[in-house]
Formats: sequence, structure tokens, C-alpha cells
Amino acid sequence: MKLPSILRVIPLLCACGGLQAATLDVLVTNASGAPVADAVVHVYPKSGTAPARKREGEIAQIDKTFVPLVTVVQTGTPVQFPNRDTTRHHVYSFSPPKPFELKLYVGTPTAPVVFDKPGEVVLGCNIHDHMIAYVFVVETPWFAKSGPDGRAKVEGLPAGDFEAKLWHYAQALPPPAPKDIRLRADESATTEWKVTVRPTPPRPAPR
Repeated sequence: MKLPSILRVIPLLCACGGLQAATLDVLVTNASGAPVADAVVHVYPKSGTAPARKREGEIAQIDKTFVPLVTVVQTGTPVQFPNRDTTRHHVYSFSPPKPFELKLYVGTPTAPVVFDKPGEVVLGCNIHDHMIAYVFVVETPWFAKSGPDGRAKVEGLPAGDFEAKLWHYAQALPPPAPKDIRLRADESATTEWKVTVRPTPPRPAPR
């Protein structure tokens, strides 16, 4: 039986759809050329708005430490704060994009915290002053965080013109300048930033 033409086209579109995604590879180093970890790369289309992607996040408390130190989410993302210690924690933030508090608790709170405004959110614990972490809320689904080697990979980008931005929780002001990026379908582009970061005390490693 001969299929209608519209039905015969659908498999071809599905097979080719995965080939349209582009990748942005980023290297972040400091002034001396050493790699910078936990830098957030976030990418925005030059025209139109970035789509919303449904995701969930988690920031755990382990050995009186927030894990991970830096979390990046798109606006509207719910984040759970499981306490995996035997002692109680009191998680809070006074940051304007998301002031909140989770009063003394163990286990996982019933409701997640929804980060609905863009910007930097600093987390603390009202019981353990040394505990600190950061949530960076962006208005795009295209983001990545650099690893210990200073490299980040933003995947799943469509072809087009974009503006790439960089944020780091300890960056010196002014922040690094954005970069204009042009991507073709199914290609990898590369860029790099050199940033100045303030010295920060080492974090205790979770056991």
C-alpha cells in the first residue's frame, strides 16, 4: 500500500532532526592560564526567545557541605534540598531573585524550591555558618558549567546567531564581556574566556 506523502516525510524529518544540533565548546582560564572550575556559560539567541525546558535540580547537604557548590538552572526550575546528614540544617537565602528558608529539618522537604527569577542566589545554613553554595538562574535552556579542567560544553543548540555569557561566583568586577557566536547546523564552535577570580577558602570534601 502506498503511504500518503505526508506520512512518508515524517520518518525522514525524525531521522534528520538530531543532525541539526550544534555544540559550543568553551575553555575558561584565569590570568595565569590555569583552568577555572564552576564557571557558568549561558547562551541566548540574538532573535526571539529561548525555549523553556522542563528539568529538576537537587542540592544536597552532605557532611555539613552543600553539594554541589554551584548549580545552574533555567527560570521555573524546581530544586530539592535533601539533607543526608544526621544533624538538622536550616537552609536559607536573602538574595533578591529568591529569598526563602527551609527551617530545621532532616530528610527531604515535601515541596521543592522553585527558582522563578534570573540572577545569583547565595545559599547558607543558619546553623552552620561555613556552609555556602550558589544557584545561578538563567533564562535559557542552553548552559553548562566548567569542570576542573576549565572546559564546558553547551550542547543541543540550533543553528543561528547567539550571545554567550559567562558567570563565576568569585569573579572580579566588571564581569567578562559577552561573546557573539554564529553556529551552523551540526557543527562545533569554540571560544574561551580569561577571567579574574577572587581567592576563596577551600571547601571540606564530603566523606
